[in-house]
Amino acid sequence: MGGAAAGTKWIHHIQRLSAAKVSAEAVERGQSRVIDASLTLIRERAKLKAELLRALGGVKASASLLGVPLGHNSSFLQGPAFAPPRIREAIWCGSTNSSTEEGKELNDPRVLTDVGDVPIHEIRDCGVEDDRLMHVISESVKTVMEEEPLRPLVLGGDHSISYPVVRAVSEKLGGPVDILHLDAHPDIYDCFEGNTYSHASSFARIMEGGYARRLLQVGLRSITKEWREQGKRFGVEQYEMRTFSKDREKLENLKLGEGVKGVYVSVDVDCLDPAFAPGVSHIEPGGLSFRNVLNILQNLQGDVVAADVVEFNPQRDTVDGMTAMVAAKLVRELTAKISK
Repeated sequence: MGGAAAGTKWIHHIQRLSAAKVSAEAVERGQSRVIDASLTLIRERAKLKAELLRALGGVKASASLLGVPLGHNSSFLQGPAFAPPRIREAIWCGSTNSSTEEGKELNDPRVLTDVGDVPIHEIRDCGVEDDRLMHVISESVKTVMEEEPLRPLVLGGDHSISYPVVRAVSEKLGGPVDILHLDAHPDIYDCFEGNTYSHASSFARIMEGGYARRLLQVGLRSITKEWREQGKRFGVEQYEMRTFSKDREKLENLKLGEGVKGVYVSVDVDCLDPAFAPGVSHIEPGGLSFRNVLNILQNLQGDVVAADVVEFNPQRDTVDGMTAMVAAKLVRELTAKISK
């Protein structure tokens, strides 16, 4: 199950059903129908988008947006659940244009498509627990990947979504990936506040599962003793902001993915200094500049097979939607990295 406040709504719902003497089998059938309908909707959208791209021809890879509006595994605020529509709105905001910095056009479907959101709230309202919910997220990602040339670019949501997404990517491709993880926090607790699916534990689950060969964590500046120990346990390459000036040249010239199935990029918006992105749940001063992040992403050498942008909290984005535009810009530049 999710965090302390996560299960309250569905527990009460199931209790009401039990009181009404609805059988466990009937509840299970209802849950399965909702899940099947959710996966079918994503599957059909992905098919339509992929058929268009194949008809247009000449596309090896196209970034495809998939929203995962999940916030209940947050340890502090659950606002990231509201992020996907705000990021989409900012991507297409008339205050800017649709070009990436290297000149790719987002309004070209060969560059970017969108298959909608996993209906997290509707699924949880049916009483689906987190074990099964994580499976649904993984299956949704696999559904997108089944349709060549689509590659998932996932809009979170809190950072707990990275576990089922990376798991799906690794399983679908048939082996581990290298992960570039930009964040103020390592998110590698074994378990946080009794929740193994906490957004503070996602990379422990990824490393336990063998879904990553290398995990590089960049931008760290809030790191506990356990996080350091967990990093050593899993052989994680942790780069802290206090040594960024020394590490900068290396980090801005990374070469990843050789000998594995590709590169996965996970960007927690709080990797940035709050001066650039105040709309996050965990404000941690002393972070990366936006240009630092773009230099790392744009200079990265490797086949980026999937990515996520997580932990944008619209409820804290009080500066005229500034952080939404920051998240949208990250999506734009990741799109440029994925599409070809």
